[in-house]
Amino acid sequence: MVAYEILIADDHPLFRSALQQALTMGLGAGVRLVEVASIAELEARLAEKTDWDLVLLDLNMPGAYGFSGLVLLRGQYPQIPVVMISAQEESAVVVRAREFGASGFIPKSSSLEVIQQAVRQVLEGEVWWPPQGEEAASLSSEARAASAGLASLTPQQFRVLTMVCEGLLNKQIAYELSVSEATVKAHVTAIFRKLGVRTRTQAALLLQQLESVPAA
Repeated sequence: MVAYEILIADDHPLFRSALQQALTMGLGAGVRLVEVASIAELEARLAEKTDWDLVLLDLNMPGAYGFSGLVLLRGQYPQIPVVMISAQEESAVVVRAREFGASGFIPKSSSLEVIQQAVRQVLEGEVWWPPQGEEAASLSSEARAASAGLASLTPQQFRVLTMVCEGLLNKQIAYELSVSEATVKAHVTAIFRKLGVRTRTQAALLLQQLESVPAA
């Protein structure tokens, strides 16, 4: 019998192996761990199955801009707790993870025992924050607006948005996603409407609001 099913989303194989070891030791052989190395792979897994007990999400994942992956998950799958994991351990990063809806934050420098404790606590319905996550902070109104807009996007719209922000043309996006150019145009129109922007530059600037550390 599987006790827990956990998605590990991290693009570093060595750290995924360390998490596998920590969680298998801490939660027993009954835990089912599935690894993904990009936001696209993560979305594919979530499209197949939505009742995961936990997602462990690396902050700097391919296909994500800062906290955009977290915001997307909280918008599309609010029932799944998400714990951020990152080598960036500044209090500003930890606090922003909390503000954007994570259930916890595990610094990558943590010991196996700390990782086990954090995961166990979140699986039991609680939250877990390192000491630097207890500081008071609040998101700017721009960051809140960006978060709300991004949370309303579908996974496909989010994919199109990231490609737009990488400078790809509609025909290039259509080729990458194996859809028609007209479909991409429809997605872009819907994305701009949801985000309240009119240009690709404005969309890119909005996505920057979700960077891990706010610009000074």
